[in-house]
Amino acid sequence: MGELKSRLSLWRQKLGVVPDEVWLRTDLQTLVLADNDLTEISERVGDLSKLQMLDLGHNRLGELPVGLGRLEGLRDFLYLHDNRLAELPDSLRGLQRLRYLNISENAFEVFPEVVTTMQSLIELRATDNRLTELPPSISLLTSLRELHLRNNQLATLPDSIRAMRELRQIDLRGNPVTSLPEGLITLPRLEKLDLRWVTTLEPPRWFLDLEANGCIIYL
Repeated sequence: MGELKSRLSLWRQKLGVVPDEVWLRTDLQTLVLADNDLTEISERVGDLSKLQMLDLGHNRLGELPVGLGRLEGLRDFLYLHDNRLAELPDSLRGLQRLRYLNISENAFEVFPEVVTTMQSLIELRATDNRLTELPPSISLLTSLRELHLRNNQLATLPDSIRAMRELRQIDLRGNPVTSLPEGLITLPRLEKLDLRWVTTLEPPRWFLDLEANGCIIYL
């Protein structure tokens, strides 16, 4: 019973606004507020100190509360996809235990630098935005295994990506990629490089070496 009480799903309830009583549920470990036409989240979300998973996807959020960064126990998932976000609050550097972050289907033109401080991330999804480049600091995500960047405006990746030695998958489908750093060859665990729907890249000769290392390249 205790486990059930620590979970609250209000998925697709047409809420418009989160009821105040939700912010009193300081026992919650999982909170689902997806698909509710929400335009804002109260700063009181930071009071839910036991949260391990938070789903705010499929809403109409244009910004996030600073208090979200107080959720230092958030470790499993943070879903922010399909909103109207163009930036993230710097306070999110407090999410040092977070392993999965989804910021896909938003309005990001500049990659939110604060994400590079979330050093426990294993999977990052930032598909279907307007990103034109990744910052060199992306290399700080040394635990990252999956990097999903489908349908952005990326022409290349930073050379610093060679430091991300846990990377298994890189998804660049649908980007106007013209070149890639040869340092990808040095990534010991890279298994999949997805370049489908990329029409702007002339595959470099070193792709043969990458494939020889066991990486499957989808063109």
